[in-house]
Amino acid sequence: MATLECVLLPVMSDNYIYLIHDAETGFTAAIDPAEADAVLEACRARNWALTHILNTHHHADHVGGNLTLKDAFDCQILGAAHDAARIPGIDVEVREDTPLTLNGHDVQILNVPGHTTGHIAYYFPHDGYLFCGDALFSMGCGRMFEGTPEQMTASLAKFLQLPDDTLVCPAHEYTEANGRFALTVDAGNEALQNRMEIVGLLRARGDATVPSSIGMEKATNPFLRLDEPAIRAHLDMVDAADFDVFRELRHMKDHFRG
Repeated sequence: MATLECVLLPVMSDNYIYLIHDAETGFTAAIDPAEADAVLEACRARNWALTHILNTHHHADHVGGNLTLKDAFDCQILGAAHDAARIPGIDVEVREDTPLTLNGHDVQILNVPGHTTGHIAYYFPHDGYLFCGDALFSMGCGRMFEGTPEQMTASLAKFLQLPDDTLVCPAHEYTEANGRFALTVDAGNEALQNRMEIVGLLRARGDATVPSSIGMEKATNPFLRLDEPAIRAHLDMVDAADFDVFRELRHMKDHFRG
């Protein structure tokens, strides 16, 4: 489905920078460049010139490379209008209703507050990629540093509307820890059990566990399964509102040490 080449760049302890490239148009974008060196090295090795930076939110481990990369490539930096004052070097302020096409690639902006109040995600509908920053992780979601359970629940619901084969590209390698928690609240989930076996093999080899897919997340991510009877029964919240179920799951995950 995807027509863009996507390179995964591991940096810091567990961050991922995504570098996407269209050989025909030269479009090359770095999503959430935590640092510049890895992007500079990858672009030079491939003879690519960075044209854009796409920031999902303002945290330092997502924007740390902005200014160095802008200086090196004179690239254009995109970020949420809500967070413009907190995105270094921002050139284009985007909103959920902003029509956006980058070098022939349509991009849908999703406003997904919760982790931060100005968090956004970039969905490439024709290429099949979702760059979700810290809003959605493989088998998990981001901590709420600035938002509310109501906001985060509504944000996660937007991801559920995307096609199952959409590639989910989060900004951290948290899958194994997230899966261990998921098993404590959804122990009978065979898809989750099978996925954790694969994740264990991948991590034992030092391989990445992402991208995932929306379909896989629907089947294994408890934060996208708020209406799952087994999870609600485990929490003794059979008739609770979705955001209350989310609130309890997030509280449990925040204190999980397994």
